[in-house]
Amino acid sequence: MGAQRSSAQRQAADTPDGFGVAVVREDGRWRCAPMRKAALTSLAAAEAELRQIRSTGAVFGLLDIDDEFFVILRPAPAGTRMFLSDATAALDYDLAAEVLEHLDNDITEEELEEAEPFEEGDPGLLSDLGLPEAVLCVILDETDLYADEQLGRIAREMGFADELAEVLERLGR
Repeated sequence: MGAQRSSAQRQAADTPDGFGVAVVREDGRWRCAPMRKAALTSLAAAEAELRQIRSTGAVFGLLDIDDEFFVILRPAPAGTRMFLSDATAALDYDLAAEVLEHLDNDITEEELEEAEPFEEGDPGLLSDLGLPEAVLCVILDETDLYADEQLGRIAREMGFADELAEVLERLGR
């Protein structure tokens, strides 16, 4: 029993601060729900959780990691589309490294160490839902905003800010 508790405590200590929110657009309405903490440390866990959501509409996930960077995931039959707000986060966070690997990014660790923060992935993955690529790029250019604030701006632009705020309040954020 002591070994199990120790393992659980280690896992909790390795989980970054942040949140995961599943967002669904169905019948013209937005719905948001919290994701499990495992989504903050495992791309496979995040994808699996989003794929379990049954909806006739669009489903995507927003992951805020330590307010340092965010990931947007949008599962589709042909594969999950992804966007990483800061590829240099892969130096310190396994989840960011997993996203880069999934995106087949061949940038080396040395190149990441020398680079200024830059986004990677598909900036148009939410264009059909009301977030044009250009607007996402404007939000990313606001470098004085933390990742959670950038996600809040995305939610306002797309029209689900109130639904996101309710989930974050329940999560104590």
